[in-house]
Amino acid sequence: MTRIPAKAFQGEPQDYRNYIDGAFVESGTEMIDVLNPANGRLLGRIPDTGPDQVDAAVKAARHAQAGWERLPAIERAGYLRQVSAKLREHRLELADVIVKEQGKVRGLAQVEVDFTADYIDYMAEWARRIEGEVLTSDRPNETMLLLRKPIGVVAGILPWNFPFFLIARKMAPALVTGNTIVIKPSEETPLNAYLFAELLAETDLPKGVFNLIGGRGATTGEALVTHPGIDLITFTGSVGTGAHIMQAAGRNLTKVNLELGGKAPAIVLKDADLDLAAQAIHASRVINTGQVCNCAERVYVERSVHDALVEKLAALFQETRYGDPSVTDDLDMGPLINRAGLDKVAGAVDRACEQGATVVTGGKLADLPEGFHYEPTLITGVNAEMDIMRRETFGPVLPVQPVDSLDEAIALANDSEYGLTSSIYTCDLNAAMKAARELKFGETYINRENFEAMQGFHAGRRKSGIGGADGKHGLYEFTVTHTVYIKG
Repeated sequence: MTRIPAKAFQGEPQDYRNYIDGAFVESGTEMIDVLNPANGRLLGRIPDTGPDQVDAAVKAARHAQAGWERLPAIERAGYLRQVSAKLREHRLELADVIVKEQGKVRGLAQVEVDFTADYIDYMAEWARRIEGEVLTSDRPNETMLLLRKPIGVVAGILPWNFPFFLIARKMAPALVTGNTIVIKPSEETPLNAYLFAELLAETDLPKGVFNLIGGRGATTGEALVTHPGIDLITFTGSVGTGAHIMQAAGRNLTKVNLELGGKAPAIVLKDADLDLAAQAIHASRVINTGQVCNCAERVYVERSVHDALVEKLAALFQETRYGDPSVTDDLDMGPLINRAGLDKVAGAVDRACEQGATVVTGGKLADLPEGFHYEPTLITGVNAEMDIMRRETFGPVLPVQPVDSLDEAIALANDSEYGLTSSIYTCDLNAAMKAARELKFGETYINRENFEAMQGFHAGRRKSGIGGADGKHGLYEFTVTHTVYIKG
């Protein structure tokens, strides 16, 4: 019988067990405390899984993979739909877990659960759409086929900012294409993944197809990414960790798929709807307390409307409701994930001020008794050389810089080591299309907030990553090609 997720937080914090080969198993290792970042209270403990149990999880996935691949894709899709149905049955309880362990506001947590279920169903729909090719041969009486086949065993390493959705983003395309998977959630937000596994265990999914192991990156993660039995590592997280994973994967020449950091520019031209721009940029900056890699982190606005935009943004930042989302439902943002995240944001604002920037609103720790809270902060008087315009802040901080033309804005936007997302606000179609042509980013949003669609392709350039996710192209990241020559 399923333990209702919400009950996990009504009594004493409990210890969670890894899910390997269709069973919950004891790890016999050190346990990691999981805290509520809004108030510091202990929620539960997960194992810091050692190499032996990592090896057991990979071997279970390998053993299951051959039989899973032999199933027709439409049958694999049927198992995925069982999982999505379970998530919908427990959507409110699962959202409550995300609110408590990640500090996400309740409305966004519910969106995350619903979107996760929808995403699993979307990927299941690809079961009848996985395509190969028929190629033209140079030889008489020969047919050439290019087939798409599963890559094998996938290691999915999750971030803490959208921890529940990323399970699906890695699991669903992997499974529908015939792979099996070992998931390692972030040690900051693992409980939702363990509860996901409990719900999945109630479905008919064959054992070993999905495996879950907890632990720190330096221990469990390292054992997983260096394991010779892994065929693909798909990771979402920081640039530094992604670079380390890529280096570690090189020992076995393991394929990697990396979604890393971002410093997304938003360009606002003088003909833009400033109310729309201000509202969308504000929402983009405070969603998930600014802890989103694809949302606007810097603004370039034409000089003639700079003051008007700043005035509108300042009003929105001052009206932002923040606090403990596990206590108050109607909030715009919650806490940062931990003390390190809080210190990083505070340090970024302090450096900006030291370099000559001006804080319009915010700029300090929030006056709350508990948790890792920082005031939503708007900054002006910045230039392209300041750290606040170049380094990822990952918090509720927005710097605004005036520019004299679209060309200048595009040049400044492209002058970055990141290349994940970008946006522009304008009523001029020619200007919008010029930006779409010349911005060197994986995505560009025109007159809307930064939020990708599941049927698109979420991919970055430069240090924002390798490969991508979502849609047909994201699905095919989990396949390898096999060319067949048939001589008649």
